Amino acid sequence: MMLIRYLSQIGRYFLMLKEIFNKQTKWPVMKNLILKEIDDLIIDSLGIVCFISFFIGGVVAIQTALNLTNPLIPKYLIGFATRQSVILEFAPTFISVIMAGKMGSYITSSIGTMRVTEQIDALEVMGVNSLNYLVFPKIIALLMYPFVIGISMFLGVFGGWLACAYGGFSTSQDFIQGAQMEFIPFHITYAFIKTLIFAMLLATIPSFHGYYMKGGALEVGKASTVSFVWTSVCIILFNYILTQLLLG
Repeated sequence: MMLIRYLSQIGRYFLMLKEIFNKQTKWPVMKNLILKEIDDLIIDSLGIVCFISFFIGGVVAIQTALNLTNPLIPKYLIGFATRQSVILEFAPTFISVIMAGKMGSYITSSIGTMRVTEQIDALEVMGVNSLNYLVFPKIIALLMYPFVIGISMFLGVFGGWLACAYGGFSTSQDFIQGAQMEFIPFHITYAFIKTLIFAMLLATIPSFHGYYMKGGALEVGKASTVSFVWTSVCIILFNYILTQLLLG
């Protein structure tokens, strides 16, 4: 019975994706909606992303340094390990899971509140494709999400460098040498491919839970929690699949 319910929800999700791109809202209206979503989802997220990335990079560098206790292991490996950890996993995946909480709960609660207060019904009565009106601007706005992750990568490595150089774990030259060592440009491409997939998940899964929720104000809170859980699960699952496909 539960399997059938999950399959039904997955089917409804893909039908929602199809409906999003039908009967487009007029461009002058859509342009303003997209700019508002960029401000709400991207610009408002920069502060928390910068703060977390900087200190996560520092923690990764310090923990790497503390575990390299053998004097025969060169100190530049701290920079190498920090760069690889931040670019491959911490920036794209860890930040996306955090954004599933920040962006996801905002998207679910805002659309869910519109469902509870019958604003979505009002849009439908006026002949507006409510899914296109509400969800499409979020998808377009989150195409800028790789820009946020690019900043996260830079600040993660920068935080690691500061923690190492000024914490006495290694010299600045050693860290920079390690950060530049055996750099593979495809790793950046891989991280941004993941980021774009995660952006699609961040825009659509919370929207799905907000749009199809039933009940009152209490159910809006429950829907936000459920959307965070499922968005995080999908991000982790797709992270594994994409890593296997692109790096395996």
